[in-house]
Amino acid sequence: MNKRADMNDMGKHIDMNDKGRLIDLNDFVLFGGGFMGESYNHKQNPDIMLKLYPLNWTWMAVKEHERAMQAYALGIPTPEPGDLVRVQDGRKGILFRRIPGKKSFARAVGEDPSQTEAFALLFADMCKRLHSTRVDTNEIPSVKDHYAGVIQDHPYLTTAQQDKVLQFIADAPETDTALHGDLHFGNVIFRGDERWFIDIGEFSYGSPYFDLAVSMMTMKYSPEERIRELYHMDKRTSIRFLEAFLAAYFGPGCSLKDIEEELERYVVLRTLMIQRDLGFIIPERQPLVDAFFAE
Repeated sequence: MNKRADMNDMGKHIDMNDKGRLIDLNDFVLFGGGFMGESYNHKQNPDIMLKLYPLNWTWMAVKEHERAMQAYALGIPTPEPGDLVRVQDGRKGILFRRIPGKKSFARAVGEDPSQTEAFALLFADMCKRLHSTRVDTNEIPSVKDHYAGVIQDHPYLTTAQQDKVLQFIADAPETDTALHGDLHFGNVIFRGDERWFIDIGEFSYGSPYFDLAVSMMTMKYSPEERIRELYHMDKRTSIRFLEAFLAAYFGPGCSLKDIEEELERYVVLRTLMIQRDLGFIIPERQPLVDAFFAE
């Protein structure tokens, strides 16, 4: 992982030397896992869960802890964060207040596609509230700085291509409002009438287009098999959710065609970031990248 870009993203307030409080992993029971780590429930306290990162991603645990604390303090609906912790093998994680019986919007839509539009409307309402929350830009990192740091060290771009992308970032609208950073229907959960954003480690500020592009990339430009595996639905339902979400977010009279064309340019930014982190080109999104540089 490129450390210069990571430091750019983390901001000056995060203490990367914070080892975290030592806990005994034997006090927890595993209930889920994936690329980003594992989740555990406390054996004795049903109100506590642990999100544990892989050993080579300890910096991400520190960063997400800081961002989760900041978002929660601003009143962003997100599970209450507790301590930054570490376990015996050196892995770091975060304690959160557990929400028993919760379900993601993606899971709910996958189980009952007839609810697609209803959940898309709820998602749009949550996102509009998030994107109207003003932040202290001296405390919260800029999404522009994050992406600029990624592009400056990108292995698959020429100098001229880097300059073009950096100019696009610089020209993007300036706002001081909150962004989730990894916004999609798998990262919002609910229980009854309560709803929360989760996985908020990329919390930042800037134009909502950066967030909306992540949703569009996830729902429209992910392969069918990935959507089925991670979000429990077919791609047709995923795109249906996206279209209903954007229509509700932008309101009556909006042109979905124009909106998606603009968002595609921000999808390119997200794609370039993922390509750098993964270390390879993503074939299904390369046509968007090529079109961006052909403009």
